[in-house]
Parts: sequence; structure tokens; C-alpha cells
Amino acid sequence: MSAEKRLMGLFKEPDQVIDTLEALKSSPWSVVRVHGPIPNHKIADALNLPKSKVGYFTLAGGIIGFFTGFLFAAYTSVQWDLIVSGKPIVALVPFFIVGFEFTILFSVIGNVIGLINVGGLPDWGGLVEYDPRCSGEHYGITAACDPVGETALRQFFQDRGAQVATLETSSQPA
Repeated sequence: MSAEKRLMGLFKEPDQVIDTLEALKSSPWSVVRVHGPIPNHKIADALNLPKSKVGYFTLAGGIIGFFTGFLFAAYTSVQWDLIVSGKPIVALVPFFIVGFEFTILFSVIGNVIGLINVGGLPDWGGLVEYDPRCSGEHYGITAACDPVGETALRQFFQDRGAQVATLETSSQPA
């Protein structure tokens, strides 16, 4: 049984990372993960990541929050009558304010739930393939290959100006 080998190429410049990611698209190797000291939109564009689904959680939280706030205020008003000079017990305008506040609250809660759910948190094994140099001045690309293609992938990274590190992942679950 041949195990998959993973190599990390460490680059100093984001342009090198972008060029390498573009070249990896047409190669037999697959990109597993990309680490960097700061977010870079060009790198994210080169990875062709799908649009995040977190916004749907935020939208659902906002809609649920509005109706919860409105119904909560209406229920409170109906349950404990406070009749003031013939005004309606369930007044729309003040209840919209409560609904708006609950919209904000539930949107934030939905957003946090979405981040946890979509992000796969907690990721207990996520930092197994992490190099601390990626927190400082390097960008890291982790690529997977079969054991036969390890030297070719190593040469591929070195030709593009990377320092190469071999990652041991055979004992880690996929």
C-alpha cells in the first residue's frame, strides 16, 4: 500500500506563490493547503475557491431574528395589556424596532454558527501540516503526490525558488 506524500514549498514572495499555484493546476499534483502570514486576495483568486456559504446562515439568522423579535414584543403586549388612550395593543412601528434589534442579534449568532459549521471547526488535526515560518515571512504551499513523484514535486518547487519541507502524514487520518 503506497501512502500519499506531502511536500511543502516555502516561498518569500506572494507572486512566486501565485505563479506556482497556476503551474500546479496543470500538473499531476494536487494542492492540499496554502498558508501565509497575511491574507492575499490574489492567492485566493488563484486557488479558485467557491463562494462561502456563511452568508446563508447570516440571512437565515436575520429572518428568524426579525420574526422572533416582532412576535416576542407582540406576545408580551398581548399577554400584559397596557392600554393607553385607545392606542392599539399591537402597534407595528415600535415592534419593528424590536424586530430590527433581534435581526441584528440573530444575524450575528447565525454568522458565528455558520463560521463554525462551514469552517469545520474545531479542526483538531489542522496544524499537523503547518510550518511556523508561515507565520512570519514565508508563504507555504502543501501539495500531495504519490511516492514515485516526490522527487519531481521537490524539483518543481525548487525550480520556482522554494525551500522544500517533507511532511510526515502517514500516521494521520485523512
